[in-house]
Amino acid sequence: QVQFVESGGDSVQSGGSLRLSCAAAGFTLDNYHIGWFRRAPGKEREGVSYISRQSVTRFYADPGKGRFTISRDNAKNTVYLQMNSLKPDDPAVYYCARLIKYGSPWYLESAYDFWGRGTQVTVSS
Repeated sequence: QVQFVESGGDSVQSGGSLRLSCAAAGFTLDNYHIGWFRRAPGKEREGVSYISRQSVTRFYADPGKGRFTISRDNAKNTVYLQMNSLKPDDPAVYYCARLIKYGSPWYLESAYDFWGRGTQVTVSS
């Protein structure tokens, strides 16, 4: 069964750090580019970051540039999102998914499939 399991979300103070993990099961991770997205309360799901199959290409949405780092370990079938200097704007449920529509903008939600249940990130000021 194809699935993603996100973990690592927690409640931290503003300025703190978290490392999110996205474990893939049921398929070979290194066959796919992977994206991290987030959905804050009352908002649409938005792209956070993207990493290509062999980590050659990485993209970040503006809010996370300079603070977030995406990485992957294909041997462990896992993608990570290191988030530093967390801000009050960062709280959301964070999701990962695999890109299936090549040529689409990396931040386009409809270009991905098999979304996990997400992991909750809370930031207190």
